[in-house]
Amino acid sequence: MIYLDNGATSLWKPACVYRAVSKAMLTCANPGRGGYDAAARSAEVVYRCRERVATMFDCEPEQVVFTANCTHGLNIAIRSMVKPGSRVVVSGFEHNAVMRPLYALGAKVTVVGRKLFDWDAMLTEFTRAIKQGADGAVFTHVSNVFGYILPVEEMAAICKEYGVPFIIDAAQSAGTIPLSLKKLGAGFIAMPGHKGLLGPQGTGILLCADTPQPLLYGGTGTDSVSRDMPLALPERLEAGTVNVPGIAGLGAAVAYLAKESVDAVARREHALAKVCGEMLEDMGFFVFRGAHQASTVSFLPGENCEEFALGLARQGIAVRAGLHCAPLAHESAGTLETGTVRLSFGADGNFRQIEALGRGILGIKRE
Repeated sequence: MIYLDNGATSLWKPACVYRAVSKAMLTCANPGRGGYDAAARSAEVVYRCRERVATMFDCEPEQVVFTANCTHGLNIAIRSMVKPGSRVVVSGFEHNAVMRPLYALGAKVTVVGRKLFDWDAMLTEFTRAIKQGADGAVFTHVSNVFGYILPVEEMAAICKEYGVPFIIDAAQSAGTIPLSLKKLGAGFIAMPGHKGLLGPQGTGILLCADTPQPLLYGGTGTDSVSRDMPLALPERLEAGTVNVPGIAGLGAAVAYLAKESVDAVARREHALAKVCGEMLEDMGFFVFRGAHQASTVSFLPGENCEEFALGLARQGIAVRAGLHCAPLAHESAGTLETGTVRLSFGADGNFRQIEALGRGILGIKRE
């Protein structure tokens, strides 16, 4: 199979990830719940991953909270920052993992920057909305539909200038574009462990600079006499047993990426996306491409997107079609009625995948 759906999850993982997961399942008990070797070993595995993540994202280990996925982390962050009626500024390319929690809280949402790959328009509209008065802002780093890299450093600076707290959704950038919690000054940055970070599914990370409100309440192995959750991080947000095998695999994946270099992975993936976009245009498709684009390419096949994707699947090529859980992004780009076919490269990407995609498309045309 030619796998081109890394925007949903990375299918290829380094061998060290499988070994770490297996070893944890065989040797690790519940961290922080006992003084015996298996519990101590588990606590060490979890903390080692926390340290590696902190190094990669320029923060302190205690600011690294493990979640079930990026959506879990975004819900914690949004519910910590946003109150019913809060005025919140978002980009025109947000995922439902951002929009649905905001709607559920009754936030007053202002959408800005609906032009694809246009930083000037984004920053002009974002600045205006923040200056007009905002209680918070939430914005994605990279659009999951179009691979559009937003100017998050500039947006962060605007928020800091006007004293507006903000959250970054790094679902499509963590592990492929460098990020610093300290430099950006975000209250929270949420990310999955299973996409660009190459960890197992069922893992996620929430980087916390601000004080969060717990989403789950329960045991943490510390301060058990208290009727409330501990005040200290990360225990405040990690009620119940954490996913030790998943965290072990994630820790191994982060160590692998540190050796490979996030910058090197990003350059390779972006080069593949550029060549792929050019090939699709040469084949006559309308391709969404721009100057600020990561490793994801969306295009219009000229027919039903889902049927086209199924045709590729019959050729052994895995892509994603439809609205990609981001109707706001499609509304901004004018594709809400049709959706798009999305290709997203991963750390194992290579030019042979693009050649196979071209052959697969020709195979569909012959059907």
